[in-house]
Amino acid sequence: MQPPAGFEGGAYTGAGPMINSANDEISLDGLEKTEAIERITAWLVARGAGEATTTYKLRDWLFSRQRYWGEPFPIVYDEDDRPVAVPTSMLPVLLPEVDDYSPKTFADDDADSAPEPPLSRATDWTTVELDLGEGLKKYRRETNTMPNWAGSCWYYLRYLDPGDDERMVDPELERYWMGPRSEGDTGGVDLYVGGVEHAVLHLLYARFWHKVLHDLGHVSSEEPFRRLVNQGYISAYAYTDERGFYVPAAEVVEKDGQFLYEGKPVNREYGKIGKSLKNMVTPDEMIGAYGADTFRVYEMSTGPLEQSRPWETKAVVGSQRLLQRIWRVVVDEVSGAVRATADVEPAEETLRALHKAIDGVRDGYATLRFNIAIARITELTNHLTQAYGASSPVPRSVAEQLVLMVAPLAPHLGEELWSRLGGEGSVAWAPFPTADPRWLVEDTVQVAVQVNGKVRSQVTVPADADAAALEAAARADEKIAGHLEGATIRRVVAVPGRLVNFVLG
Repeated sequence: MQPPAGFEGGAYTGAGPMINSANDEISLDGLEKTEAIERITAWLVARGAGEATTTYKLRDWLFSRQRYWGEPFPIVYDEDDRPVAVPTSMLPVLLPEVDDYSPKTFADDDADSAPEPPLSRATDWTTVELDLGEGLKKYRRETNTMPNWAGSCWYYLRYLDPGDDERMVDPELERYWMGPRSEGDTGGVDLYVGGVEHAVLHLLYARFWHKVLHDLGHVSSEEPFRRLVNQGYISAYAYTDERGFYVPAAEVVEKDGQFLYEGKPVNREYGKIGKSLKNMVTPDEMIGAYGADTFRVYEMSTGPLEQSRPWETKAVVGSQRLLQRIWRVVVDEVSGAVRATADVEPAEETLRALHKAIDGVRDGYATLRFNIAIARITELTNHLTQAYGASSPVPRSVAEQLVLMVAPLAPHLGEELWSRLGGEGSVAWAPFPTADPRWLVEDTVQVAVQVNGKVRSQVTVPADADAAALEAAARADEKIAGHLEGATIRRVVAVPGRLVNFVLG
């Protein structure tokens, strides 16, 4: 490939025309890469030297591991070193208890040494007498193990029937939970949430495994998962010293606009959280300082699930204060008595705020936009705080539904408040609130009023106001009247529910 002007370095791998690619029979010089591939392929086919085909690259699944942790292979070797499968009646083959499962190391000059898996040292386990149909004989067990994802490839099936010690899963349970629901439905788990790194190390092989189980008739679903959502990364600042080595982010201090570690300046960079970057945020520490519910609510409020988003420890306080406000809506801060009472009927404004919140929260949960659900809960909490103050009784019907909405995000708070409100059983089993459509329709709307295309004011009008009513309300507004006084109005554009624009001459 012809490198661009000024290119410096090793082999050029970018786009460009072919050069130095010709012989007596064919020339590729001057062709772009795609054209060159097509021409050389056609030339090779015409000469009978090859054929056109598509090559798919697939990461090799190295299934055998020289580790202790992992499922043992149900294989033994006879006296002639021939492999024999352990019969079903002798399954599962379980790992032995060992004192030392670390890998064995050898000296650098020990060229004749052979690999030694940890299980090979468990001689009481590796050498076994079995009757595999020819009487008792001595066998040697396979000492390699399966990789960690040998089990994780089909773990979701075992969750359906974990107590069955005879089968992987009861066929009826598998059909109920994972089977096709309609014609054309492949079946599978409704939702899989995992990072993009799962695409090869888990999802691809889970699908292989599941397809085999389906072809063998063990499962009714053709596919393991119906829907995949990749969650974004939680990002944070990391710091490197003068050598380029990462230093513990928690021990970096800011002083006079500089970031210092042990008194020395360090460089700050932004990226994902990881052990190697030494900017880990330990959940245990956050839960210890703020509580598990606050930690959960903060994580869910930082943004859409699929997007990467920043971590800011100081911002956790905002989630903590939200949960504290919800507590104070239900429980009196001074006496500890329940404020919510059935004797108070909610006003229309409160009902409108409640059902708007219910509608938004249900949509947020269904679409996995938990940050939207939290925003709607926050709006309702703020409304109740302003409408009923710190001590006035709160309508019980509203408080109960607020608790039900926040419970999936803050289950400990939800259970406690549900219990104090006299709810029966766990809040998890209570019916989730449903919005009443009549309270979702606004009685009034705010409409922008423009003069020559620039917004000069806003007016509140009935939601069903027509163009004439909009114009009348706009003319009655003091700010607009001032702009119109003595001016020539060439045209009035009134769009119900949206805007009024006075075009002056």
